[in-house]
Order: sequence, then structure tokens, then C-alpha cells
Amino acid sequence: MSGNGPDANGPGGNGPGGSNVNGAFPARGGDAGNGNGDASGHGGGSGAAGPVTSDDKEILATAGTQARRASFGPGGGVGMPAETSENFTTTLKRLGELLGREKPRLFAVFGLTLASVTLVVIGPRLLGQATDIIVQGVVSDGGIDFGDLHRKLLTIAAVYLAAWGLGYSQAYILAGVVQRSMYKLRESVEHKLDRLPLSYIDRQPRGDLLSRVTNDIDNLAQSLQQTISQILTSLLTLLGVTIMMFSISPLLAMVALTTVPLSVWLMKFIGQKARPRFLSQWRHTGDLNAQAEEVFTGHAVVKSFGRQREVEARFRSRNDELYEASFSAQFMSSLIQPAMMFMGNVQYALIAVVGGLRISSGAISIGDMQAMIQYARQFSQPLTHLASMAATFQSGIASLERVLELLDAPEQSAEQADTVNPPPVTGRVEFRDVHFSYNAEQPLIEGLSVVAEPGQTVAIVGPTGAGKTTLVNLIMRFYDLDGGAILLDGRDISGFPRHELRSKVGMVLQDTWLFGGTIRENLRYGNPRATDEQVYEAARVTYVDRFVHSLPDGYDTVINDEGDNISAGEKQLITIARAFLADPSILILDEATSSVDTRTEVLIQEAMNALRTNRTSFVIAHRLSTIRGADAILVMEDGRICEQGDHDELLAQHGAYFRLYNAQFAGQTT
Repeated sequence: MSGNGPDANGPGGNGPGGSNVNGAFPARGGDAGNGNGDASGHGGGSGAAGPVTSDDKEILATAGTQARRASFGPGGGVGMPAETSENFTTTLKRLGELLGREKPRLFAVFGLTLASVTLVVIGPRLLGQATDIIVQGVVSDGGIDFGDLHRKLLTIAAVYLAAWGLGYSQAYILAGVVQRSMYKLRESVEHKLDRLPLSYIDRQPRGDLLSRVTNDIDNLAQSLQQTISQILTSLLTLLGVTIMMFSISPLLAMVALTTVPLSVWLMKFIGQKARPRFLSQWRHTGDLNAQAEEVFTGHAVVKSFGRQREVEARFRSRNDELYEASFSAQFMSSLIQPAMMFMGNVQYALIAVVGGLRISSGAISIGDMQAMIQYARQFSQPLTHLASMAATFQSGIASLERVLELLDAPEQSAEQADTVNPPPVTGRVEFRDVHFSYNAEQPLIEGLSVVAEPGQTVAIVGPTGAGKTTLVNLIMRFYDLDGGAILLDGRDISGFPRHELRSKVGMVLQDTWLFGGTIRENLRYGNPRATDEQVYEAARVTYVDRFVHSLPDGYDTVINDEGDNISAGEKQLITIARAFLADPSILILDEATSSVDTRTEVLIQEAMNALRTNRTSFVIAHRLSTIRGADAILVMEDGRICEQGDHDELLAQHGAYFRLYNAQFAGQTT
């Protein structure tokens, strides 16, 4: 077949299969596993046949090890370009737009944080005053005023208790802000996936696409949950502590601030080095997920060709790349906290020395010095937190950039408005000078013109790569034309709303797709409003009921995620019944009986002949014996129809069809 397969969104199309492997896996000895691991295995759909064996689990464990190492935290970019500050600023603006819908709650978070920080900042000053009460009582003859001391201590306890309550309320509101924002972001991504052209999906590794939809959004949520509160609290604490220090001793405050410029420079320098590695890490994670999905869905092929060692070697190579990337970024980001701790210790030492001299000269009291030391610690801690949160925030921004790449991808052409009182479709399909290519430099279909009259059965044959499947994909508008037009009952299909057009078409593919649910639910997939009687009738006509009655739960038998509790032929029968139940005006059958036995194929052909009455049918066939009775046979080569006619006419021409037929039936020419 030429090009890519039919879209998953079409009736009976292939669903997105696969598994997304990410999260906490066994790390190498000595690896620091302080990232947030997630073992989310999203995916499913059509996949491998047969159960996963112990050898498969060994391969998947190798995949898991790599993905888990990706979860350590921001990963380094081996060969990845550094992101510019312009991208970072743009992403921050987009983040602001995302969170902007929660402005009232964000203001509430700010107000509660401000009140909480204010109380926390006041605490050391009150403790200093309590210390002065004790010191004055000891050095004076009057003794300690325990009544005043108790009132001061109760005030301090009330202040810290109130600060805790405000902080709790702020955290509760912030959790709602972040989760609602992520909920809306996931909705936006889901809607975007519906609007993306099939060509975009075809170009993306499914594992990487799943990683953007799941892991990157989860990482962004975790980053925002951790960083918004911490950054806001740290900034307000720095401001409050600075004010309190200046109110106690301007000189000591200036001494404390001498380390700030160097601390800020270190944070900026390390952050600039780490940020591009974060983006790279998540891209490496996406690549690894794509590799894991490929191994899982194709495990039967891997086993049948004995390629386990090669698969493991390829995984090991990507694992090493991801390990090096993660180690590089983890090491870079881990430099921030010790650097800030060192600067905090320098600050503490300076204040201790200068403060001791100020106490000896009587410039400040012991209680004030105690408060200054506490404020010095409170001043260095926010800087350390800011540095630590900068690494986490950078990782979240890197994930957001990957999600935004998906959201900003070009969409399929604009949808048409719903047709008011659409007339019944008779099924006349006309290709008028159609041009199409997947790649502009390699034309696939050029100048194709053909007409299928209502009720006709049109068979499409030809060698692999001739454009047969592409032809029916164009009818479904899975791709837009480069030129020409396809008309349905004289109306250009580009003027149809896609859902309206596809509701007129039933599609049965060679590659079956069933979702995890009952047989009854799978049959109703194309017609949710079908009654049980209609379901049973469609099953009877397509011989589904012949094997369903042998199952323990009949039509309520649950098909598992892999669909391996029924045979390939039985799955194909269900997809045929699903198309029958949809009662379409046009049928597209892409080698629809390839997985059934010869006897069942004969029965299904008879059922299809009855079903095709008064319906236009396009049948892609490799077995030419199945299309002898077609009204018209189109023989395609290199995107063009080189011959057309009925079976006898084409054999008489001794052309391409004659050669294809003889290749299958040596010695037979009629």
C-alpha cells in the first residue's frame, strides 16, 4: 500500500496503540534518584499477538530502566541546542495566559502568603524581645517579669499558629489553581489532537506524542505546585527580612546584603547552563517512550525473528544517552543549593563578627543580635529555596515548551458549518483531476479522474505503493488534496463537515482495531444508538454470532486491551459487523477478509454482496478472486489508473491486470 495507513478517527480505523513507559525504574548503582518518577503506561489499541513472555519482560525491563533514569529530574542534552531567552520569555507569557484564568484565586494566594510571611518575619523580632526580657531580668535587681514574658511567648505562639493556618489555606487554594489549569491544558491538548492532520500524527513517534500528553503535563503540574508557593514565599520573605534587619541595625543589614549580588549571579549562571538540558531530558524521555512502545507492540515480531539482543542493544544505547543527559542536568542543577549554602555561611559569619563588635560597644542588645542571626538564616534560606526551585521551574518550563509545540502545530483545514437539512446521499463519487503527495518533491497521485456510480462496486488493485489505500484515504478526507476535487453526489467533499462526510462512509481495514470493552460495545462503536436487535442482526449477517455464542459471556464478553482473548479472524469479523451496523452509504473495504478462513470468506463475500446493494463500494484487494464480480476494476500503477474495466475486459487486454492475475493463478487466464 502507498503512504500511511488510514486515520484512527475514521470508522473502523486503526486506533493509537502502544504503551508509554516512564517512571521509576531500577537505577544504576550510585545513581541519585531524586527525580519524580511516574510509571504511567498509557496506551492500548491494536498491538501484538500473544501474551508477554518472560523474555519480553526482560526486554521491557531494559526499556523501563532507561525511562526510569529519565525520571531523575532534568536531563542533559547531548547534542541538543541551547534554548534562547526569547523562547523562555515567550513560554513564561504563555504560562501567564494559562494561569490568568485563575486570577481571583491567585490574588487570594498572594494575600494569604503575604499575611503568612509577615507573621513569620515578625516572629524572630518578638523572640528577640522575649530574650531581652530575660536578659534584663537577670542583670537587674528586679528579676525576670514572668507575666510579661508569658504574654510575649503566648503572642509568639499565636503568631506562628496563625502563620501555619494561613499557609495551609494558601496551599489548598494553590492546589486547586494548578490542577484546574492542568485540567484545562489537557482539554486543550485533547481538542488539539482532534484538529491535527493525520500527516502530523504520522510524523510523530507515538511514544513521544504520548509523553507530551501525559508525562510533560504531569511534570509541569508538579513543578508549578512546588515552585509557585515557594518562589512567592521566598521573595516575600526576602523583602520582609530585609525590612526587619534594617529596622534593627542598618549596618548589619548592609553586611548581610553584600553576598546577594554574587548569589544572584551564581543562580543565573547555573540556571542558564541547566535549562537547555531540561528540555533535552524530556525529549530523550519521549524518544525512550517511543522505543518502549515499539518493543511492546511489536514483541511478537521481535521474538519471531530472534532480534531480542539487537533490541536490547538499541535500548541500551538510548538508555546510555538518557543516563548521560540526566546525570549532566542533575549535576548542574545540584550545584545551586551548595553554592547558596556557602554564601549563606559567609553571610552568617560576617554578621556574627560585626554583630559581636556591635554588642560589645553597646550599639545593639543581645535580643536584637539574636533576631539578626535568625533573620540572617531566614535570608539565606529563601535564596537557597529560590535556587532549588529555579531548577524545578526550569524543568517545568521545558515540559511546557514541548506541550506548546504540540498546541502550536498546524491544524487541518478549517471545518465547514453543518449542512442544514442535508439531502440523502446516493453515493456517486467522482475523482476530478486529483493531485496528491505526502511529500511535495515526490508526487504520488497525478491527474486522477474516475467516476463511481451509485450502487457500483469498484475494486482497486495494483502493486504495493501504487496509491490504493491513499485513494480511499482521500475519500475520507484524512488528507487534503494538492489539486483537483473529489465530488460526492456532485458536491465537493471539502464543503462537507468532516463528521458528516465520515458518517456516510463505513470502513473496514486489514489491520483491525478494537478498544477495551465488550463485544456489544465494539459493535455499537459506529452506531451508538443501535438497538440490541440491530446488533444481533448485524452479527448474524457477518457470522459474528457463530463464535460469540461459544464465549462464556456472549456479547458481554470483555475484549482485553490487547484484544488477544479472541483470534485475529474473529476480530476482523467484528470490525465488519461494526461497519454493517453503521449502515453507511459508501463502503470502503481494505482487504477486509484477509484474516478469515476460506469458508468464512465465502460466506462474508455473500453477505457483502447483499450489503453492497444500493451502496457504492470501494474494495482494495490483493486476492483477485474476491473481486471478479466488481462492476469496475481500477488498476493503479505509480498513482495513476493505467487500466479500468470489468474482469473479463481487463483480461482480454493482456495488460497490467492480466499480469497480476497470472501471477496469482499461473496458467489461468479466465
